[in-house]
Amino acid sequence: MLDPENPPEFTVETWINTMKAPTLADLKGRVVVIATFQPGCKGSLGHGIPQAQRVAENFDPRQVVVLGLVTAFENPEAQTKEKIEAFAAEHGLLFPIAIDKIVPGQELTATMEAYELRGTPSVLVLDRQGRVRRHYLGEASDIRLASEIMAMLVEHPEAPRETSLAIERLLHAALVDPDEVHQHEHDHSGGGCCGGGAHSHSHDHDHDHAHGGGCCGGGGGHKHDHDHNHGHEHHAHGGKDGCCGDGSCRS
Repeated sequence: MLDPENPPEFTVETWINTMKAPTLADLKGRVVVIATFQPGCKGSLGHGIPQAQRVAENFDPRQVVVLGLVTAFENPEAQTKEKIEAFAAEHGLLFPIAIDKIVPGQELTATMEAYELRGTPSVLVLDRQGRVRRHYLGEASDIRLASEIMAMLVEHPEAPRETSLAIERLLHAALVDPDEVHQHEHDHSGGGCCGGGAHSHSHDHDHDHAHGGGCCGGGGGHKHDHDHNHGHEHHAHGGKDGCCGDGSCRS
């Protein structure tokens, strides 16, 4: 089970666009945005990858680091290092990109499984203390993501939990919950997101950690049970492009 207070280092095949493999330990003190994608996923091409590029271009890398993570749970033969290098060059992607490790006999790739990711595109945001504060599956708006990044930048790297909770309450009051906006547009019983069917989430938290809109991927039905002091909200909105662990994509 993922511990958002102490997330694991990546377990990947290789990195591109970097001379040295980045580690979360080395990046503490900065906000880290992790964008997972697959080149063949329409949601990744249409939203996830361009958004990651915009974040990388608009934030100082000394304050905000963008990392790409290719989770080749579909068509891994089309997502080799050479092909990802060519894809990154074609799209002008300059941020470091990891190619996740394929685990024989396991549906999901290693880091994808460790972080309880269920599809592409997904976005994780870690605060200056290295804690997972946001987890979006599918499309998160630029305004929401940028607002949350800025809020984490305001926090001192050694800020007490009370400071984080106070900022989270302000965010919660200021930003419209996408799940409430789209509550009549999706069905969590299995019709709104592909690759999973019904899913259950049990949480005891003090502030947000959200899954944004999109189609979920592999792993079938899944249950998250967390008991932490900073929170997780899980949203999966139908009707968006995304790739699934069952070999299909929604268009």
